[in-house]
This record gives sequence, C-alpha cells and structure tokens, in this order.
Amino acid sequence: MSEHLTVVDHPLVQHKLTLMRDKGTSTAGFRRLLREITQLLAYEITREMPLTTTTIETPMEDMEAPILAGKKLALVSILRAGNGMLDGVLELIPSARVGFVGLYRDEETLQPVQYYFKAPEGLKDRIVIAVDPMLATGNSSAAAIDLLKEAGANDIRFLCLLAAPEGVERMKEAHPDVPIVTASLDRELNDKGYIMPGLGDAGDRMFGTK
Repeated sequence: MSEHLTVVDHPLVQHKLTLMRDKGTSTAGFRRLLREITQLLAYEITREMPLTTTTIETPMEDMEAPILAGKKLALVSILRAGNGMLDGVLELIPSARVGFVGLYRDEETLQPVQYYFKAPEGLKDRIVIAVDPMLATGNSSAAAIDLLKEAGANDIRFLCLLAAPEGVERMKEAHPDVPIVTASLDRELNDKGYIMPGLGDAGDRMFGTK
C-alpha cells in the first residue's frame, strides 16, 4: 500500500456511514453498523497481504492453492473506541493476534499519556493494523504508532472510520510510512477537537455513555 491515504468510496461503506452519522441511530444500531463497516474497510486494508501456496486435496484432485504467508496478523485497538472495530476485523481474520494501546490526553499539556500497552509478541514479523474510529488531531494515533514501532513493528497500517485533514497531516508528518484507510475524509476539526460534520463521540455512541 503506497498511498498515504485511501478513502473507501464503496456504496455500502458510504450508506452505512450515513446511518452511523445520523444522531437518531440507536446504540445497538451504531455498534452493528460499526462492525459491518469495519469488515468492509478491512477488505481494503488487507488487499496486499502476502500469499504463498500449500498442497491440498479437493474432492476432485490434489492442487497447489494460495494461503496467507508469514506470521499471523496483529490487530491493535487504540482504547477505548478502537474496541468497537475489533469484531469486524476478527470475523474476517479470526486467527489475528490482538493488542491494546491505552492513551489519555493530559488536560494541561494536551499531550497523550500512556496508561496501558499490551501487544502480541514478534511484532517485527507481523503486519500490524491499528484501529481507532476517529482520526481527529492525530496526536494520540501518532503516539500509539510510536509505541508500536518501539515494540518492533515495521509494517503498520492505520484503519479508521473518519479522518480530519489535520489528523491526516499530523500522521503523515510523524509516520509517513503508515498508510491510512478510512471511510471519509471530513471537513475539519472544531475548536474542541471534534471532527465536523463527524458523528459525535464514537466511544459514547458505541457504549451508550455520555
């Protein structure tokens, strides 16, 4: 994947995203749509996974058939909203290893502070997909990628539902080697750092919290 930003304009992705943006969509509906849309985005982000072949026996004959190569993919959720995207990818790739990065924003410095980090072993030999529904300022996403690189990851992709131009720019500056796949590049951030037109706080809408 060479392009830094891929916006998936598949009609089903765009349709489901519109339903998610609608403030009238229920918590249960929001969660279901997030799982479905993540699955569709995961098709795009895994498009260039390496293949090898193995010998199998079909009911008709032996054949050399394609199979995924290398170590199992690592899927890393940026807490807490990233957890809503795990199921969608795991339905496609049930053997993926799963990790978690917990960051919060220091109200004084506005910088991300790490409170949790647990990643699968052998990251340097795995494709790593980091998931977070919103790429807003890009600060916490860039910090999460820093941690993954420190842990040895060198083939990282970032999967999000919505991106703001500011976040894309921040990520490109910090991690030009990490391609981003999203369903929409929205207009801008407002003065509180929310994506506009966006869909509100993804974590609150997913977990029914305010």
